[in-house]
Amino acid sequence: MKKLIFVILLLLLAGNLHAQRKLGITSKADRVLTAEDSTLAASRVSTKNNKPKTKIEDYLIISFKNDTTFVDTTLTIKKDYKFNYLRKDYFGLIPFSNMGQTFNTLTYDFESTRLMPEFGARARHFNYMEIQDINYYRVPTPLTELMFKTAFEQGQLADSFFTVNTSPQFNFSIAYKGLRSIGKYQHLLTSTGNFRFTTNYQTKNDRYYMHMHVVTQDLLNEENGGLTEESVQNFISGAPEFLDRSILEVKFENAESILKGKRLFLEHEYKIIRKKDSLSKNKLCIGHMLNFEDKNFQFDQSRAETTYFGSSFKSSGLRDRADLRKFYNQFHVNYSNDLLGDVQFNVSSNSYNYGYDRVVVLADGTRISNRLKGNIYAAGGAYHKKYKGFELEGQAGINVAGDFDGNYLKAQASFQLNKDFKAIASLNHSSKAPNYNKLLYQSDYTNYNWQNSFNNTESDQLAFQLKSNRIANISVDYTTINDYTYFKEDPTTSQVRPFQSDKTINYLRVKLQKEIKFGKFALDNTIMYQTAQDTDTIFNVPEIITRNTLYFSTDLFQKALYLQTGVTLNYFTSYYMDAYNPVLAEFYVQNQEKIGGFPRLDFFINAKIRQTRIFLKAEHFNSSATGYDYFSGPGNPYRDFIVRFGLVWNFFL
Repeated sequence: MKKLIFVILLLLLAGNLHAQRKLGITSKADRVLTAEDSTLAASRVSTKNNKPKTKIEDYLIISFKNDTTFVDTTLTIKKDYKFNYLRKDYFGLIPFSNMGQTFNTLTYDFESTRLMPEFGARARHFNYMEIQDINYYRVPTPLTELMFKTAFEQGQLADSFFTVNTSPQFNFSIAYKGLRSIGKYQHLLTSTGNFRFTTNYQTKNDRYYMHMHVVTQDLLNEENGGLTEESVQNFISGAPEFLDRSILEVKFENAESILKGKRLFLEHEYKIIRKKDSLSKNKLCIGHMLNFEDKNFQFDQSRAETTYFGSSFKSSGLRDRADLRKFYNQFHVNYSNDLLGDVQFNVSSNSYNYGYDRVVVLADGTRISNRLKGNIYAAGGAYHKKYKGFELEGQAGINVAGDFDGNYLKAQASFQLNKDFKAIASLNHSSKAPNYNKLLYQSDYTNYNWQNSFNNTESDQLAFQLKSNRIANISVDYTTINDYTYFKEDPTTSQVRPFQSDKTINYLRVKLQKEIKFGKFALDNTIMYQTAQDTDTIFNVPEIITRNTLYFSTDLFQKALYLQTGVTLNYFTSYYMDAYNPVLAEFYVQNQEKIGGFPRLDFFINAKIRQTRIFLKAEHFNSSATGYDYFSGPGNPYRDFIVRFGLVWNFFL
């Protein structure tokens, strides 16, 4: 398998070099960077017959918020942080042992503009692509991106993407991310797939535009409940016979869970009055947004494990399945004026249907209904204005009719002092119902059936940011949380169920990010301090989280290859880390076992050849030297030392 991967890599690199020689791409220009990582290289692609050159800045990426960036083919330390299963920075997260499993969360952001409860099984949603995770494109020539990374034991991660403009007005893209990984421990296979199709269109006169995407996702995990207490002690001992993790006993080997989802999203807008030239003062648009989504979470177990989950209605063939179908429509009017700014008013309807296919009656006569369904009608608005160095933004929304109350308010003001210094202050208020699985849940396990009438969870956040490449990027936010809902073991049954606190939680975070460069060496630092004043000890976070990377960068072989190599340290202080419950696919509060305080060192060698970025990493290479007390959650060890390889390859036709 290793030889096959090596041969494939050589062929890919050879083909890439040949194709790009034809295109006339220069590696030096590819690596021109400005202050922000999102700013792209100024490489150029020449065309035949002396036609005008196509710049890489012409390959546009359009976000859900209509922010536009460019295709980025550079190699930076930020790319190393994002070369992973989620393709996002893992700061504030710690993954479980196998790729495709869940993540424990080390820090929380309560900024929210949601009005409705969310679907449950939140531990399985890290790789579930939401509306804001889908981008749209506009490219002068077809663009392809291929991503590959080795997994654990057997399997691999691959993400393939292709987009093309059939005309300057119409674009479509198609992509699929697939993972299969067996893992180091018994019964821990993961198999996931994320299919995406997007299209966008605008008329030649620029009066009408449309964004649309279709996404289907299935995320399968075998569940083993973690290590038994005896196996945890054997793991910590570091005895040579237990370094083969497959011989460690797990709690069970007969369960699996899967999260599935399908979504159709459409957003389109028509300009009634448009700015034809610089003298025009007004713009008026009407728009519509549609979102239809169907998702379900299913937990299967061939026989009941009463030792861990208590009594059950049946002894074999257990199956818990919850589904949610929602249909959202929003109509909005946007008005822009050079003096007033940009103003939006919107109204929306949200039809939801969550629940199960049966009604449950418990032994004490308690009746658990099978459905939460209805319609919510809401109204909202948004505002945006730029004036000299100041920028003001605001959003608000409220449910005006229906069974769920909810409202939010977000206001932000920023000031650009100069090219290097920017200050941002924001305020966010949110009030929404707890997630559906905290309100209603049914299971073949007796103690996992409930129906609750919880109050809305309310949060108020005040945040400040200072952005400066010369000084540092500093952010501070302070949040108060009321009627916080959480999962915890019921002292009566010793099984996990939802609770709501009547106390106020005060949560402070301070984060500093600064990269220091000296010649070809650089030290990239991200440090966070956080504290939570919580009298019930139901909101636990580590006090310190830090990531520090010391690395060296240089050009080699007459600038044909760009190399980065270095060491990354990840560390967080010990605290009462949340535990994972596989029946619910949720994390729950525990105050018996502190986890953390172990350093994780990764050594990496990254290289860029033309448009190909190559990543080689020795992960957690200090595992045997610092003691086997590293865990991602109670009973769930973190990853041992492993060497993994991958690449990202862009090419332009």
